[in-house]
Amino acid sequence: MGIIPARFASSRFPGKALAPLAGKPMLQHVWERAQKSRYLDDLLVATDDERIASAVRQFGARARITSAAHPTGTDRLAEIASSEPASLYVNIQGDEPLIDPEAIDAAILSVHGDESVAMGTLKKQIADPTDIVNTNVVKVVTNLLNDAIYFSRCPIPYERDGRSTVPLYFKHIGLYVYRHDFLTHYPDLTVGPLEQAERLEQLRALENGYRIRVVNTEYESLGVDTPEDLERVNQLFSAVAESFGFS
Repeated sequence: MGIIPARFASSRFPGKALAPLAGKPMLQHVWERAQKSRYLDDLLVATDDERIASAVRQFGARARITSAAHPTGTDRLAEIASSEPASLYVNIQGDEPLIDPEAIDAAILSVHGDESVAMGTLKKQIADPTDIVNTNVVKVVTNLLNDAIYFSRCPIPYERDGRSTVPLYFKHIGLYVYRHDFLTHYPDLTVGPLEQAERLEQLRALENGYRIRVVNTEYESLGVDTPEDLERVNQLFSAVAESFGFS
């Protein structure tokens, strides 16, 4: 099951889920692209606001009203999981209108066949060196089994001698897959000092001893956090339309 959490309140861009993008609410683009996933058998929007729920129903999708008190998107998904049975749940960010359906499929396949893995997610090799020190770009390091060791806003790992011949720096792509039992227990897990320090909800799983499988992707996430971000995405849509001769 795919779930798109969408809040109306946003400190930097209130109501961004409904912001117009190429003639549609931004959230509708997310839903339409997620619909192209080969492995999702159900898809809904989880929101705390009736304005979003109404818009979702107007473009033909399913919406569920959830509590406004959830501190994270994962907590919002956990409420859905308590009443919507599925073996896997995919957290699809509601502010990524260019989400790649193949990235969703890759995240789902990351946990397929290994019941000991509680979560799955994605990483991408960092191409821009400034991203390594950018605290808004979350980095991830993994072990030889491709399980997450740690996520951080800091540059990890530290390359002491500067002589590595293999890629070391990977950004975390915030697309998550959860197993049912883990997700329903997530809100009850202890919030540890690492999650509190980094403000990264995925660290709750690691601090409580759960495994997170991380697979490589070429998908470059492009989230909309501000009106300026939306304008950049609008320009991308316009450029694509022009290249195909659309008005």
